[in-house]
Amino acid sequence: MVKISFIGAGNVGATAALFCAMKELGDVVLLDVVEGIPQGKSLDMSEATPVLGISTSIKGTNDYKDIAGSDVIVITAGVARKPGMSRDDLVEINSKIMKDVCEKVKDNSPNSIVIVVSNPLDVMVSLAAKVTGFDKQRVVGMAGVLDTARFSYFISEAANVSPEDVNAMVLGGHGDQMIPLIGYSNVNGVPITDFLSAEKIEEIVNRTRKGGAEIVGLLKTGSAYYAPGAAVCEMVDSIVNDKKKILPCAAMLAGEYGHSDVFIGVPVKLGKVGVEEIVEVKLSAEEKEAFDKNVEHIKELLSSL
Repeated sequence: MVKISFIGAGNVGATAALFCAMKELGDVVLLDVVEGIPQGKSLDMSEATPVLGISTSIKGTNDYKDIAGSDVIVITAGVARKPGMSRDDLVEINSKIMKDVCEKVKDNSPNSIVIVVSNPLDVMVSLAAKVTGFDKQRVVGMAGVLDTARFSYFISEAANVSPEDVNAMVLGGHGDQMIPLIGYSNVNGVPITDFLSAEKIEEIVNRTRKGGAEIVGLLKTGSAYYAPGAAVCEMVDSIVNDKKKILPCAAMLAGEYGHSDVFIGVPVKLGKVGVEEIVEVKLSAEEKEAFDKNVEHIKELLSSL
């Protein structure tokens, strides 16, 4: 049986765990350092299984030994940002948490595929790869799937079409510099420029870049978790079922897009071994310039650690 472990039983981790359990992607382990939280949330989820008609095993724990033998480990542990904070403001405190978590992942589940969700995402996934020492295929960051989902929803809302018909792609770092690709965005094959004005598209692009901050500002005491949880679930599904979906994820570049040894959001083929291939799409001169700036920004944050 596939085993999926979630480290961090906060809103994102617990929601992602529930989505994966509902799709019966595998047995679920929910781990947190706070006693009672993972146990209570996992029990609550388990009590819902008869209603949902699923047979997934869901276990809550504070012991890293319980993640042994995991096929996929999702790391959401860390501090969420507050109103007025950027993701980059979390780099110092979350890097300490990430280092500790990854050392325990390496010791207890050395053959797993790791999905990093903690912010600032691109820095945290880089740190996870360094600390675990895992092959670059087995460490990947969740960001572009979420950013693309937000972009797609905003397009569907503005164009008054089904979200299911919107195909879009967001590359780059998970922050205000992310790059929604207009030329690769369409509604069931029809370019979004046929539905929306240039001004409206620019408005949607800006809203996408600030999508997380918009929710933080509304909630005031937390950050988004339903859409991030769904995005994690899609990645886990593609891995455990070897679907080989092309999804925008933070992956280690090795010459692609003109860069090496840096994790950043790019389209990848996600399958049973993790990142099976990085797909290079043609970028405009403006998009390439923005992508290069993203890389430099990530390297600057990494150098601050």
